[in-house]
Amino acid sequence: MRFYLASSFLFPRSFRLRVFAICFVATHVPLLGYVGWGAATGRLALPEFLTLLLATVVGMGIALFGIGALLAPIHVAQEALATLEEGGNVEPLPQGSDDVIGSLLGSVNRAADAADSRMRALDLAAKEDMLTGVRNRRGFLADVAEMLPAERRGTIALLDLDQFKAVNDRFGHDEGDRVLRDFAARLSSELRRGDLVARWGGEEFAALFRGATEEEAGRVLARVSERLIAKPLIVVDGQAMTFSAGVCRFATDESLEEAINCADEALYEAKETGRNRIVRANRGGQRALPLD
Repeated sequence: MRFYLASSFLFPRSFRLRVFAICFVATHVPLLGYVGWGAATGRLALPEFLTLLLATVVGMGIALFGIGALLAPIHVAQEALATLEEGGNVEPLPQGSDDVIGSLLGSVNRAADAADSRMRALDLAAKEDMLTGVRNRRGFLADVAEMLPAERRGTIALLDLDQFKAVNDRFGHDEGDRVLRDFAARLSSELRRGDLVARWGGEEFAALFRGATEEEAGRVLARVSERLIAKPLIVVDGQAMTFSAGVCRFATDESLEEAINCADEALYEAKETGRNRIVRANRGGQRALPLD
């Protein structure tokens, strides 16, 4: 370490050139020794000098080429670490032998794996609702945006638990959290594989029914509603907890935002007309029609 620091004045921005400079000096020691001996004794012969000079140049070239090749993994590791520092992804580096370079490459690979795991965990945490384990709003929108180019049609539903405030007021927030978790699990279990469920915020949830019509999505939600009444998550004032929902279809020529706004309007219609209802979005100026 001391020699490394002491020699830093030689090409301080290039470790490769510093090694080359030291190698250049070292390979010329025999030639300088011969010149000094010849000058001191007067026996310097030109043919021997030229032969030794040529051998020194060839040896220096071989040494510089070999050292450059041996230093290449260090520069590869440096570039990989710089990429990791910037938050990029790094392809696995080749496995080295059981020497210091191999240990360095292995350390970079382990650092890349650890960074990738952390990034995946952070991405999952950013898209997942920590209470219920389903997607949050951000994760839902990201997942749907990825699916939309391949989807020709489908239905978005927004759901809101009825009288949920009374649960928190009478039973406490811990019980309210339990109801939210159980409802998310119940809703997820009723949907088909490939459909999406998300906690939209508070006691409101969102669902994507891939390739389904509003009627098909409404029938699934009606089944969920019936089972919530048959096997309540919680009973308030002698009545099982229910939900209201608005459903709206989407197609390739419509934006996701338009479908969500339509579903939100239908949800508002359901809440305003008595709750515990599933309402289809208002289309073409016609009044929204209940599906229950």
